Amino acid sequence: QVQLVESGGGLVQPGGSLRLSCAASGFTFRNYAMSWYRQAPGKERELVAIIHSYSVITNYAASVKGRFTISRDNAKNMVYLQMNSLKPEDTAVYYCNAGGNFDTAGAYWGQGTQVTVSS
Repeated sequence: QVQLVESGGGLVQPGGSLRLSCAASGFTFRNYAMSWYRQAPGKERELVAIIHSYSVITNYAASVKGRFTISRDNAKNMVYLQMNSLKPEDTAVYYCNAGGNFDTAGAYWGQGTQVTVSS
C-alpha cells in the first residue's frame, strides 16, 4: 500500500525556519519524482517544489525560490522541504505528492501537515 506521511509542520514566527519531512513506503521511491504542494485557506492547491528521481532536476514556485529547498534521500525513502525566511503568506497545509511533474500532480498524496507563520 502506498503511503506518504508528512511531518515537521507547526507554528513559526516570520523569518523563522522549518524542515518538513515526508516518509514514503509501498512503491519504488527512487523511480518517482516527489513534490511538495500547499493549500492556503480559500485558495487552490499549488505546487511548491519538485525534485526528480535522482535529484538532477528541481523546480520551485517563484514565491519560494531562494527560500525553500527540496531534497531527497532515496536510501531512506524520504523527501524534505527546508523552509527558510518564512512569511505569513507561506501559511498553508503542505502536502507530499509522488509521481507528478511540473504540470501535473501525481496520484499519491499524504494527509498534509499544517504550517502557520505568525507573530
